[in-house]
Amino acid sequence: MNNKIAFIFDLDGVIVDTAKYHFLAWKNLANSLGFDFTKEQNEQLKGVSRVKSLEILLKIGNIELTDEKKQELLLKKNEEYLSYVNRMTSDEILPGVTNMLNFLIENNVKFALGSASKNAPLILDKVGLLNKFTAIVDGNHVSKAKPDPEVFLLGAEKLKMDPIKCVVVEDAIAGVAAANAANMISIGIGDSDVLKDANYVFEDTSKITTAFLKSLIKRNE
Repeated sequence: MNNKIAFIFDLDGVIVDTAKYHFLAWKNLANSLGFDFTKEQNEQLKGVSRVKSLEILLKIGNIELTDEKKQELLLKKNEEYLSYVNRMTSDEILPGVTNMLNFLIENNVKFALGSASKNAPLILDKVGLLNKFTAIVDGNHVSKAKPDPEVFLLGAEKLKMDPIKCVVVEDAIAGVAAANAANMISIGIGDSDVLKDANYVFEDTSKITTAFLKSLIKRNE
């Protein structure tokens, strides 16, 4: 086993694009409360927990609710989201991801999932990737949302790796900040201007070549 380096992947926007399903569910929830919710406003929810997302949504709508009502809305939103998730297939794995994971497996590089999503195992199962991951850390395991590094530090612990030897692949500013706070190598997926604090940035996962992965592994040998 190559214990010189390990990878920790975010889920939404890196492995699959479930963000579109989150957006639909949040938008429908906002509409039911009497206000609209745009894709631009949805950017504020990237990489944050479900509870925090609801707080942001309610602030946008200038709505105050009891804790009981908030729990009811969280359940409603999640049920709609899961209705989309349950129809997912391997076709929804983002370009380049399967090749990247297979390359890491072939080179005995361990990797984990580090996601705020409480539905991460279900999603990975639906797209056929669940058995590929050495470890999974999701919203059920952490108490602090990104940019707190808890999710990635727990991932490193499960992989039995020194955080400084871990590479995080993220698409959100909060995720990159969390990786940097954990003293891990950060790879941003998306706009280089937005993710400027990442050590490396790629437009999308298909741009991460095996040559780049080899060089990253070699540098840590």
